[in-house]
Amino acid sequence: MDSTKLVAKLKRDRYLYFMLIPFIAWYIIFLYKPMYGLQIAFKDYSLYRGIAESPWVGLKHFQAYFEGHYFFRTLKNTVFISFYSILFAFPAPIILALLLNEVKNQIFKRTVQTLTYLPYFLSIVIITGVVTNFLSPYNGLLNIILDKLGFEKLYFLVIPEYFRTIFITMNIWQGVGFGAIIYIAALSGINPELYEAAKIDGANKWKQVWHITLPGLLPTIMILLILRVGDLLEVGYEAVILLYQPATYETADIISTYVYRSGIVEGRYDMATAVGLFNSVVGLVLVIIVNRMSKKFTGNGIW
Repeated sequence: MDSTKLVAKLKRDRYLYFMLIPFIAWYIIFLYKPMYGLQIAFKDYSLYRGIAESPWVGLKHFQAYFEGHYFFRTLKNTVFISFYSILFAFPAPIILALLLNEVKNQIFKRTVQTLTYLPYFLSIVIITGVVTNFLSPYNGLLNIILDKLGFEKLYFLVIPEYFRTIFITMNIWQGVGFGAIIYIAALSGINPELYEAAKIDGANKWKQVWHITLPGLLPTIMILLILRVGDLLEVGYEAVILLYQPATYETADIISTYVYRSGIVEGRYDMATAVGLFNSVVGLVLVIIVNRMSKKFTGNGIW
């Protein structure tokens, strides 16, 4: 393309480019500019000296984290919670979308959709508050039911073995309805004639789902799975911080909460930055691996 045509196109679409300026500025200011601070991970950072004047220490903070007491605990808990989330929380919106797709009563369908995606719009503070009250050892609904049935009341939030189940169940409740919207939209793009042809061939509902619906959803499922695997180490730390207690650190302490305690609570900004950078690099590697696997086996990927 010669310069004359390029200038002509720029003049023609100049208003569209003007509309891009706020978004580009936002990315530069809030996403790319903060990357300058990543060098803190390789420095003995001091608030008084600033980033530029703080001395370089190389991989000292990474080594301290890898050799420290919290590395295996935070990594194990992060991987376990993320794996269980993929295993149980990721399929939940798919199942809900498939069920809603078979509902013929539109009033009932819309009511269920509204009730299921409503929690997504509530603050995580409200969600964790509801969960805390529901599991309260004194007047929580679950403990009231257990007491009526003759069982002993339990303080679920201080029992380490229950934390992961509580956390993942809460995430399913909050996100299943909103996640199902994406799959319902994908279902609307499947050609209805495929189902008619399958009925003529004698396929029942299960076979229609297995051979038509799921293959039609596969591209969407794979894209969302790739993005989810990329966040494998990015467990929702806000909810964990609001739910966990020192008694449950054994199963609840994750990489993100360790970064929070190191950086905000203890003021070790260099260590927190090093751990956060490690977290991001691992996520990037996982995205690349899963994207290549997806393109190899399904032909779909995010790039």
